[in-house]
Amino acid sequence: MENSDQQEEIKRKVVNAIKDVYDPEIPVDVYELGLIYEITVYPVNNVYILMTLTSPNCPAAESIPSEVKARVSEIEGVNNVEVELTFDPPYSQDMMSEVAKLELGFL
Repeated sequence: MENSDQQEEIKRKVVNAIKDVYDPEIPVDVYELGLIYEITVYPVNNVYILMTLTSPNCPAAESIPSEVKARVSEIEGVNNVEVELTFDPPYSQDMMSEVAKLELGFL
């Protein structure tokens, strides 16, 4: 398998793993909520994730990023996982997927 194919496969698995992580207050996973800004898989299968939270005062501020890191770390073939939290740009409901908007009654 070529490196780029392998990286795409890892990225797909990363997205699936992240879809198992939920904000405790919202019945939609953090990926569909739009909390994941960037996923980068480097050639040695190190994974970098840039994400945000629905608010800087989110009660799950510690647990969500660490759960994302733990889930992604479980993927076979993944070496190092770095999760960075940012509030720039600030989260807004516009970042939600159609699935999330439908689930939460915004559509």
